[in-house]
Amino acid sequence: MTTSTMDVELAVPTGYWTRARKTGAVMTGLGVLATIVFGALATSEAARFAYGETVEGKGIDIPGNLGAILFGLIAVAAGLTLLFTGRHFGLLVGSALLAFIISALCWQMSVSTYHTMPLGSIAAITFTAAIPFIFGSLGGVLCERTGVVNVAIEGQLLTGAFFGALFGTVTGSFWLGLLAAMIGGALLSAILAVFAIKYLVDQVVVGIVLNLFAGGLTAFFYEQVMRPDTDTYNFPVRVPTWPIPGLSEIPVLGPALFNGTIFSYGSLIAVAVVTLTLFRTRWGLRTRAVGEHPAAADTVGIRVLGLRYLNVLIAGLVAGFGGAYFSLQSTTGFSKYMVSGAGFIALAAMIFGRWNPIGAFLASLFFGFFGALTSFLVGIGSPIPSQFLNMLPYVATIFAVTGLIGRVRAPAADGKPYVKG
Repeated sequence: MTTSTMDVELAVPTGYWTRARKTGAVMTGLGVLATIVFGALATSEAARFAYGETVEGKGIDIPGNLGAILFGLIAVAAGLTLLFTGRHFGLLVGSALLAFIISALCWQMSVSTYHTMPLGSIAAITFTAAIPFIFGSLGGVLCERTGVVNVAIEGQLLTGAFFGALFGTVTGSFWLGLLAAMIGGALLSAILAVFAIKYLVDQVVVGIVLNLFAGGLTAFFYEQVMRPDTDTYNFPVRVPTWPIPGLSEIPVLGPALFNGTIFSYGSLIAVAVVTLTLFRTRWGLRTRAVGEHPAAADTVGIRVLGLRYLNVLIAGLVAGFGGAYFSLQSTTGFSKYMVSGAGFIALAAMIFGRWNPIGAFLASLFFGFFGALTSFLVGIGSPIPSQFLNMLPYVATIFAVTGLIGRVRAPAADGKPYVKG
C-alpha cells in the first residue's frame, strides 16, 4: 500500500499581507472592539456635538449606545475594505480612526457628567496644542533636509521658553521676549552645528547631550535667579489674542484659525514660507541637493558646510520662537522642564510627515488633537483614570510612527558628516 503526500498551498498568494492589509486587519479589530465593548458600556443618554465654542447653540445629538455601535460598524467596514482591497490607505485608515474615536466619545459622553462636546473649542485647543509641535518639526525639517540630524529640538524649545520669559519680563515687551527666544534657540543650534559639522561628532549623541544641557542650565538659572524674584525675572507680558472680525465667527474652524495669537498665525505663515522656499527657490533646491548628495552639490559650486551652518541656525530660530509659546501663551512664566517631551513629539511629527513641511504640520495637528481630547475627557469626568488619559498623546505618537507611517526615506545624507576633499 502506497501513500502519496500532496503539499497543499495556501490560498493567500505570496506578498498578500502588505502593510495596508495588516493595518486593515488592525482597524477591523478596533471597529469590532468599539461595536461590542463601547456599545455595551454606553447608555441611551444623547452625546451632543455642538458647533461653537460653548455647549450652547446648534449641534448634533446622537444616542450614546446607538452612536457607539454605528460608528464602530463604520470602522469595521473601513477596515475590511482596506483588508480586502489594500487600496486607498490614507482615506480608509483616517475614516476608521475617526469612526473609532467618535464611537469612544459617544460612550464616554453618555456615561459622564457632561454630555456635550463643543467642537469649536476642541478645534481651537487642538491647534493651540499643536503650535510647539509645528515649530519644532519645521526646525527639524530645515536641519535634516540639509543633512544634519536634529534631536535637540526639545532643548531648543526649552531654551526658547526660558529666554522668552526672562527677557519678556525684564524688558516688559513680549516682542523682545520673542526675539530673545529665537536667539536662545539659535545659540543652542550653533553648538549643534559646530560639533556636528566642524568636529564631526555623532549628531544624535550631540542632540541628546544638548537636551540635557539645556534642561540643566535652565533649571539652574530658574532656581538661582527666577524663583527668588519672580516679579522681576519671571512674570512676562502675555501675548495678546487678535481675532479677525467675521472669520472668527465661522463654526468649528473660526475659533481655531482666526481667533489666535502671533504663535497661531505665525505657525501658518511659517509652514507656507518653509514650503515655498524649500520647493520653489534656489536656496531650497540647494538645501535639498546638499541633503541628498553633498559631494555632487560641492562639485557644482554649492558651499555645503556653509549652507548646513545657515540652515541649522535658522532651524534654531524657528524652534526657539515655538518654545516661547510655553512661557508667553500657554502659561505666564517659565518653570523647570516645562516643555515635557514636546520636542520629541515634534521629531516624531517630522518623521510622520516625511520631512515635508505640510506633512509635519498635519502630523502636528494629529498629535495636538489627542492632547485636546485628553483635556476634554478629563474635564467631563471620564470614568477612565486620568493617568491613562494623559498617556494618549504619547500612545498616539508611538502608534503613528510604528503603525501608520510605514517605510519612509530620510534625506540620503541625513546624519552623515561631510568632509570637503
